[in-house]
Amino acid sequence: MAKKSGGPDKIALQCTECSRKNYATKKNKKNSQGKLELKKYCKWDRKHTVHKEAKIK
Repeated sequence: MAKKSGGPDKIALQCTECSRKNYATKKNKKNSQGKLELKKYCKWDRKHTVHKEAKIK
């Protein structure tokens, strides 16, 4: 069967300082077209940093 289009897609959140993909989440592309950007905790930097949306391999 074909995949339904418009549903939530899996994305990764990548730290802007250490460039590691620390979190995985879902995003509905119909409701939010821009790149997701959140402040999350990075355990390698041991502080809260900005995490941007990246592709999951």
